[in-house]
Amino acid sequence: MIDPNAVIAPSAQLHETVTIGPYSVIGERVRIGAKTWIGPHVVIQGPTSIGEGNKIYQFSSIGDIPQDKKYHGEETLLEIGNGNVIREYTTINRGTVQGGGVTRIGDNNWIMAYTHIAHDCLIGNYTTFANNASLAGHVIVEDYATLGGYALVSQFCSIGTYSFCSIASVVHKDVPPYVLVAGHMAKPVGINLIGLRRAVFQEGTIRNLRNAYRLLYRQGLRFEDSIQEIKQLAEQSLEVQIFLDFLTKPNRSIIR
Repeated sequence: MIDPNAVIAPSAQLHETVTIGPYSVIGERVRIGAKTWIGPHVVIQGPTSIGEGNKIYQFSSIGDIPQDKKYHGEETLLEIGNGNVIREYTTINRGTVQGGGVTRIGDNNWIMAYTHIAHDCLIGNYTTFANNASLAGHVIVEDYATLGGYALVSQFCSIGTYSFCSIASVVHKDVPPYVLVAGHMAKPVGINLIGLRRAVFQEGTIRNLRNAYRLLYRQGLRFEDSIQEIKQLAEQSLEVQIFLDFLTKPNRSIIR
């Protein structure tokens, strides 16, 4: 299962069902779980932990040191879960001690070619990164969020669950759950209607989220007043409560 032209460090821990393609390099203190497939010409540096059933395609650089001038050789980590697809030329860096020491990627994410995920990013499950999407450091991407091709996210931003960042959008503030943003700089343009319907959200739920969106963005209310109105909707909708919880996180600034 390991090509004779691959280079495997002595301390690497590979499950017996792992496949490693020719000319790939697996560095010290890398752990790879069962049935993970590593294509040719992939470089994985440690300390990095990769779970089961992942597919990592050629020319990807996984787990190398962060692109951060504050990094001075400290021991930091990259953790990748199960069932992820990581396509060609993707770069994923380890964390920094200033950012918690770990970059973490969950399960079943679809990460397309030339994506960059910087140090200390925290990625949930079932996210989609289209070609050339890039995250600066310390970004949080929640479950089922989508970044379109060439989307750029500034450091310390949070991307809410089921949100959608359109092609070539430049995200400089937090994107609330279920919201569609577009442009440079990115602005809200509605809820992620197509994404919600594809995920089989009930029409009543979609209607509640539309109403919450209107209260936040379309009624001309002050932020504090819109929050009070959304609280009433949240009493009858779990999804609106998730939306509200995101908005009321302390010390955050959302896209307006």
